[in-house]
Amino acid sequence: MSSDESPNVPEPKDRREAVREKAQQVQAKQSRARVARRTTLVVGIVVVVGLAGGAVAWAFQSAASRPELSPSNVANDGFQVTAVAGVAGLNGQSIGNATPTPTASATSTGAKVATPSPTASTAPAVDIRVYVDYYAPGAKQFQLANAQQLTKWVSQDAATLSYYPVAMLSAKSNGTKYSLRAASASACVATYAPDSFFAYNNALLTQQPDQGSDGLTDAQLADLAIASGAESPKVVRDCIENEDYVAWAKSATDRALKGLPDTKNVTLTGTPMILVNGTPYVGALDDPKEFAQFVLTISSDSYYKTATPTPTPTPSATK
Repeated sequence: MSSDESPNVPEPKDRREAVREKAQQVQAKQSRARVARRTTLVVGIVVVVGLAGGAVAWAFQSAASRPELSPSNVANDGFQVTAVAGVAGLNGQSIGNATPTPTASATSTGAKVATPSPTASTAPAVDIRVYVDYYAPGAKQFQLANAQQLTKWVSQDAATLSYYPVAMLSAKSNGTKYSLRAASASACVATYAPDSFFAYNNALLTQQPDQGSDGLTDAQLADLAIASGAESPKVVRDCIENEDYVAWAKSATDRALKGLPDTKNVTLTGTPMILVNGTPYVGALDDPKEFAQFVLTISSDSYYKTATPTPTPTPSATK
């Protein structure tokens, strides 16, 4: 029996078109998926970069907006010594070749030389200023050689003594910026424990780290301050470990490099720089006798420039 119905089988050409269309649909779907993934990735990267950029900008803005803290008990970036007690090895004991407190003496010609003696009421106390980088070997030499006589002069009101912490050797401590941190630490002690400043200053210098080392850590600087007798130990420690006065120390150094106050165009060229009544000392740092003679000479000059004849009392009329 015959039938005129044809079987439902697509022609080869139709099959090829169907396969091509199916392939195009799959390709389009894959393309859309790739675009979606790429878009998601790009958006994610943009978000991450944006957040990171915002964090960096915030950090810079916070750092820039943080005010520079200034220490207390400071004058022209220097700290005057108010107490000399509590320093090991001083208090009347001999250190090195230190000389006793100078008194009025005679020169080889027999002329009297005015000296920073507390008994000479007409002689003003000599002003001694020390610009000090706590990482400078010369600063250690000067302190070791002269601490004894400086202590006596201050304790007997023969001299005023001030230290000016600066940071000229910050690049010499393997990136730790020890000079800056030590100067900041000294400012912390001068601010919160002024009577311990000289003792701490002395400890920083006599226990100075070797050149080329990292220097002391902030925690070790704080430990040294407490060991030097600093009162309010928690406040002092927080100040030192937070490096509160690092920015101030840097600014103070920059100011000193431009010119020193109360001098005739003197600028900081190295440390230590010692000024006696504004005149730089250029002698040996480790020779206390030479420094004492320089102080006597400057004091003598100041005395004769300011000395005035004592007026003769005029008898008063009696009734």
